[in-house]
Amino acid sequence: MERRLSEIAVGKAVIIKHFENDDIFLKLMEMGCVPGEKIIIDQVAPLGDPISIQVAGYTLSLRLDEAENIWVEEIVLETKA
Repeated sequence: MERRLSEIAVGKAVIIKHFENDDIFLKLMEMGCVPGEKIIIDQVAPLGDPISIQVAGYTLSLRLDEAENIWVEEIVLETKA
């Protein structure tokens, strides 16, 4: 089920599906946020904005209004037994 990145809880992993707003599309793609890329929600600021994510091998901070435009699908992270 697709949800907005801004709705995902800390520690969850997701795959980017598509962007809602074309105005932010190029900016996000330049930062490594491309459809099919895995994202892990790392932290949320005390007041909820911004959020910190792990994408394309680095940590990126996004404002909530940017995260609202990214549609994702949650995945299950594999754990080592």
